Amino acid sequence: MSSESRSQLALAVTMTLMIAAAAGLGAFSITAAEADEPAAAPPATAVEVARVPSRKVVDWQRYSGRLEAVERVEIRPQVSGQITRVHFQDGSLVKKGDPLFTIDPRPFQAALDQARASLAAAEARAAFTASELARSERLLADNAIARRDHESRQNAAREADANLLAARAAVEAAKLNLAYTSITAPVSGRVSRAEVTAGNVVAAGAASPALTSVVSVAKLYAAFDVDEQTYLRSIAASRQGKAAPVFLGLASEDGYPRQGQVSSVDNRIDASSGTIRVRAVFDNPDGMMLPGLYARIRLGGTAEHEAVLVDERAVSTDQDKRFVLVLDDSNHAQYREVRLGAVQDGLRVVDSGLKAGERIVVNGLQRVRPGALIAPTEVPMQAPGSVAPKLASAAHG
Repeated sequence: MSSESRSQLALAVTMTLMIAAAAGLGAFSITAAEADEPAAAPPATAVEVARVPSRKVVDWQRYSGRLEAVERVEIRPQVSGQITRVHFQDGSLVKKGDPLFTIDPRPFQAALDQARASLAAAEARAAFTASELARSERLLADNAIARRDHESRQNAAREADANLLAARAAVEAAKLNLAYTSITAPVSGRVSRAEVTAGNVVAAGAASPALTSVVSVAKLYAAFDVDEQTYLRSIAASRQGKAAPVFLGLASEDGYPRQGQVSSVDNRIDASSGTIRVRAVFDNPDGMMLPGLYARIRLGGTAEHEAVLVDERAVSTDQDKRFVLVLDDSNHAQYREVRLGAVQDGLRVVDSGLKAGERIVVNGLQRVRPGALIAPTEVPMQAPGSVAPKLASAAHG
């Protein structure tokens, strides 16, 4: 190879190396520039938020109870005899004084007639001895009778008066026994079935089997147990003239359509359960309520107070804590622990942790983490299941 050819080859190699070096330097510069650029921020998460409302509420507590009759009477015979007639249909409504059973009255009518005859004899004897005593007193004034004879007539007159009183009492007792042969309803209400039918002989006394029973139905008690805090907050205050509202719902009814009032409170707290027995009385105009039925009780506090409320869908659980995500001025989600109270019209009262007017995430909570940027769409705070139009998207802070 000539010297000229070698010079051209060396020049070509040199140029190739210079181009490769320049390309590598450029690539290094581009990579370094890309590394110096900041990473792109993640996009904002679109969720629905609502402002926390505030309004006056009454604290409500819910309990389970049983209905009890205001009046319940077991019907037992007060005289012995044979049942001759049953006057009612099993389970029917009766009024006070309506006949229920008739016991054969003939023996008692005969006893009354005999007592009246004895009374007539006692009256005659008393009249005779009174006349004899008056005659004796006139003779004694003239010393025409011995004092001993006068005292004997006095004693006979006193005995006759006593026998007259006894005869009158016997007549009254016979009348009473005769009246007991007609057994009537002592209270208005619903009668049970006849435990003894016509033709059977019954015995008098408290130990005798009951013929039937009658329970009042115009009003009924609902008995339930409340805790100490509710007693102090609601029941004790009602004893100072501030009646606590109480409502009732049967198992077949929606909500608590029946309103009543607290009628009595037990005289002590049960130390084993920490509760006290309360009875509320309710009207029963439709006759649906019967003693023994299960009842749902809703007991309110005595005064309204201002409270903030949230949709329960906005509340999450962190171990034993409850929290919500609150939006700050820059639309970042912030963790906020809350303490919840009772339910009010489908919304949950927040006892602490939130203020009225703050924005919280109510829908899409599972897509958000504390500190995340939010693209909020503001909606009204409403109970689950209710329908309301969405508001315009909130402006970014």
